[in-house]
Amino acid sequence: MSAKFDDVTVESDTWVKVSLEVKLDEYDVLYQQWVWDGILGESFIFVTSDVVAMGDDDLKAFARTSPMVKPESSMTLGRGDAYTFVNFNFASVDDD
Repeated sequence: MSAKFDDVTVESDTWVKVSLEVKLDEYDVLYQQWVWDGILGESFIFVTSDVVAMGDDDLKAFARTSPMVKPESSMTLGRGDAYTFVNFNFASVDDD
């Protein structure tokens, strides 16, 4: 993994099953699949400065261009100073 994502933190009660650095169009993205509080989910983690010009709805629409995002998936988005998280494909751990 490049140094670009070295400072991404994981909450102590979250288990990251998969963590891969990928490209989404021209953007470097850290893809993660995780389990938290009985929920299985996935995230695209962007460097905030890379996507600062995109509004929240535009960034969600952009993430949906990936075949990894199920068409019916709800999404959440959180922006921090360093990283922006787009979370998707939520399911109960029992559904996994």
